[in-house]
Amino acid sequence: MNVSLILIILLIGAFVTYFAGDKLASKVALFFSLVALGCSIVLLNHFYAGESISFVSNWINQPKISFALNADGLGIAMLLLTAALTPIIIFSSFGNEYKNAKGFYALILFMAFAMTGTFLAADGLLYYIFWELALIPIYFIALIWGNGDAEERRKAVIKFFIYTLAGSLFMLVAFIYLYTKAGSFMIEDLYKLNLSASEQLWIFLAFFFAYAIKIPIIPFHTWQASVYQKAPTVGTMLLSGIMLKMGLYSVIRWQLPLAPLAAKEYMNIFIALGIAGVIYGSIVALRQKDLKKLLAYSSLAHVGLIAAGTYTLTIDGFRGAVLQMIAHGFVVVGLFFAAEVIFRRFETREISEMGGIRTQSPKFTSMFLILVLASVALPSTFNFVGEFTVLYSLSQINVWFAVLGGTTIILGAYYMLKMFQNVMLGATNSKTFADVSINEGISFVVIIAVLIFFGFYPKPITDLITPSLESILNVINKN
Repeated sequence: MNVSLILIILLIGAFVTYFAGDKLASKVALFFSLVALGCSIVLLNHFYAGESISFVSNWINQPKISFALNADGLGIAMLLLTAALTPIIIFSSFGNEYKNAKGFYALILFMAFAMTGTFLAADGLLYYIFWELALIPIYFIALIWGNGDAEERRKAVIKFFIYTLAGSLFMLVAFIYLYTKAGSFMIEDLYKLNLSASEQLWIFLAFFFAYAIKIPIIPFHTWQASVYQKAPTVGTMLLSGIMLKMGLYSVIRWQLPLAPLAAKEYMNIFIALGIAGVIYGSIVALRQKDLKKLLAYSSLAHVGLIAAGTYTLTIDGFRGAVLQMIAHGFVVVGLFFAAEVIFRRFETREISEMGGIRTQSPKFTSMFLILVLASVALPSTFNFVGEFTVLYSLSQINVWFAVLGGTTIILGAYYMLKMFQNVMLGATNSKTFADVSINEGISFVVIIAVLIFFGFYPKPITDLITPSLESILNVINKN
């Protein structure tokens, strides 16, 4: 049994979902996503038992391309993140009706298939193919099932598509150049290359453009807020919860080990760019009147801190970044789902038209508050573990990096609690807000349980990812 099984399940699931018809599509998609999650957990047990669950097969002889999937601790952690969030995202959509539901849910599974492949690929060209494939379903999900004015939505989605495609082309050129040097796209062969400082700089920048747009890092962030706002909430969850992690993961897996000299030489610049995103995202979030846009800029601030942690080139920075990737994935999906629940009742995303929900729905208020507190890294929540570790790694480089990066906690607490006050508290709203349904409650409880459990006990994840991160750091430090 190996990790290729997960890809097969998700790909077959996408086709079966489409041919199941509109009435059964959501349930079939949920079934296949749960099967993928179950198989991922089984594979984790095989991994702990010392069995090899990676997969390598010759694919194309000339050029030499392998269908290679690497299942180390880091890859499995990202696989589990994708496998766990996909059924939650699908299940959370059960309260909505979609035209051509079979196409909608099939695209979700196909996107999960592509993102999983990106996290596991150990061949550069295979990785690039999965990277690009993940862009196609979210393009159609946002374009066809998005909200707001159709023309504005089209402009936002096309801008996102062009930005990410253009950035990816730089990465493709870099892979082609590396192939001419190594005669292979396999990651272990690329790691062994002895490139000059100037070669590494160009390789580093080529990958940076691709990842900075996907994450996004300032100043490549301009597509994010509009796409998050215009996409259906399921699309926003996929983008913020999983897809942007592709860029953060790839910084650690591909960019830094392939160009370590450039990474060390220009470390402070890229840490500063990440921290700039923290401050910028937080300040802009303070001014937002639309709930989804506020959460979008909040996400920008948090991923800026994660990016800064990856560029510290320390084990604490890597470990904190991965922990925060996973924690952020769950909390941001929970927050966007909460925004969707409010929209279902009030049919608005304007914060000024909300308020008074607490008196009508104490259960929802309590769950939303927990998500808000997790977002601002309250101790005992999963986000605190990741953010504290990243800030500690930044202090090892320069204490001022940690001080400035820490503004995400201070500013985040201010705008998130202010948002909570305006959305949930105050006099009873004239609009009726029904308490959460059983389906909605299950989604919230699962997310909150993950955030609290790993907030108290992150050891299983740190033990899983640390050997892989140490191995990558050894590759970086050999140069």
